[in-house]
Amino acid sequence: MSKDIRIRKGLNINLVGAAEQTTAKAVLSNVYAINLEDFHGITPKMLVKQGVEVKAGEGLFFNKSNPEMVFVSPVSGELVEIERGARRKILSIKILADKTQAVVEHGAFDAAKATSSQIKAHLLKTGCWPFIKQRPYDIIANPDTNPKSIFISGYTTAPLAANSDYVLQGKEKELQAAITALGKLTPGAVHVSVGANSNSPLSGLSGLELHKVSGPHPAGLVGTQINKIDPINKGEVVWTVSPQDLVLIGELFLTGKFNADRIVALAGSSVKTPKYYITKIGAEIATFLYGSGVNNDNFRVINGDVLTGSKSRPDGHLGYYNNTVTAIPEGDDYELFGWALPVFNKISTTRALTFSWLNPKKKYDLNTNTNGEHRAFVVTGQYEEVFPMDIFPMQLLKACMIKDLDEMEQLGLYEVAPEDFALTEFICISKQPHQKIIREGLDLLYKEIG
Repeated sequence: MSKDIRIRKGLNINLVGAAEQTTAKAVLSNVYAINLEDFHGITPKMLVKQGVEVKAGEGLFFNKSNPEMVFVSPVSGELVEIERGARRKILSIKILADKTQAVVEHGAFDAAKATSSQIKAHLLKTGCWPFIKQRPYDIIANPDTNPKSIFISGYTTAPLAANSDYVLQGKEKELQAAITALGKLTPGAVHVSVGANSNSPLSGLSGLELHKVSGPHPAGLVGTQINKIDPINKGEVVWTVSPQDLVLIGELFLTGKFNADRIVALAGSSVKTPKYYITKIGAEIATFLYGSGVNNDNFRVINGDVLTGSKSRPDGHLGYYNNTVTAIPEGDDYELFGWALPVFNKISTTRALTFSWLNPKKKYDLNTNTNGEHRAFVVTGQYEEVFPMDIFPMQLLKACMIKDLDEMEQLGLYEVAPEDFALTEFICISKQPHQKIIREGLDLLYKEIG
C-alpha cells in the first residue's frame, strides 16, 4: 500500500536537450579520477602510494576519523598521480586503467541472514558505505549512529536529470538485495518514493514503505520528501541513498564485487544527440561527450544537473555521485537594457515582461548568464512560492550568513541540504549563492554542535 504526497509549491524548469531514452557504451577512459571534494568533511589517509598497481574495488584511502571506512578504486590500474593542494591536502587521485580489469572478490553476502553490525562491517570494508548519506549535515553517514529511517527517492524532477525509472530497468534483484540490507540498519522504515504516474522498478519491491509523489520540482528531492513524511528534529538522524547507488550496493551483496558502472544522462542544448551512456565512476567526460557531438565551442560542461552540478571541463572526470552531465551555452554575452525589455526566451517568477507564465510547458534554451550581479537580499516573497518545506528560506539563509547557531537550529537547518536551495538560488533576483551559504552553515553547525 502506498501513501500519496502532493507537492504544490515549486517550479518545473523545462529545458531543451533532454536525454533520449537510448543507451550506448561510452569509449573506455584511459585515466579515472576520484575528486576528494565529492566526500565532504572527510579527511583522507592513503592506503597505497603513487606508482602502485591496484585492483578494482581495492582500498585507496580511509577516513581519518573512522579508519574502518574505506574508499576504493573504480578500476584496476596504476595509481599515477596524487594531486595535492595547500598544506599537502589531497585534491584528487588518478588511476591509469589496465586493458584487462582485475577485480577484488569479496564473495556473495546474504543480507537476509546477517545482523546489522555484519552488514555495516561489510559495507565499510568493501567501499560501498560512502554511498549512504545522512541528514543533518548532508555528509557521509556515521556508522556509529542508528537512523530513525532511510529515504530513497526514485522520482526525478530536476531539469535534464537522468530518469530513475529508465536507468533502473532490469535491476530489480539488485534493488531488492540492497533494500533488504538497509532495512536491518534502521529500527524505522525504508521510505521509497516514486512518481505518481510512473512505472518504477522500485514499486514492486518488498521491505519498504512506498510513497507516490506528484508535483513540480523539488518534489523529487529527498529533502522535500523527508520534510513531508518524517521530519528531522534535533538529535535525530536520517540516512539517504540514491537509486543508482542502491544498485551498486545490491550488486555487491549478490556478486561480491564492487562494480563502478554508471548509466549517465548526457543532456543539454549544446549536445547534438543527448542520450544515456554506460561508463564508470571517475571516467573522463570527453569519452562520451564528443560521442554525441556538440553544437559549438562556446559551451559549459556541468558535472551534474544544471541546478546543483559543478562547472567542469570536457577533459574533467565524472563526479563520484553524479549520473548526469549537462552541456549548455556559456552565458558570456551582455544584453543592453536587458532589465527593461520584454523577454520571451527566459523563465522568471517575478518579471511580468518575461511571459513564461503564459506557457508553462514551453521548453527553453537557457545559458549560464546570471542576468545581473550580486547584491543585497531583496525581500520579494518569491522564495516561499517555490520552497515546499515548512521552513522560512530567507530567514534561514540570513541566520547562516551571520553565523547565528541558535537561529540556524530553530529555523530548521538540520532538515536541509544545499540542493534544497538550488531552486531559490535560480530565481533569486539578488544573485546570492544560496547553496554555498547553506553548505557553510551546515559545516559551522557540525563543527560547533555535531
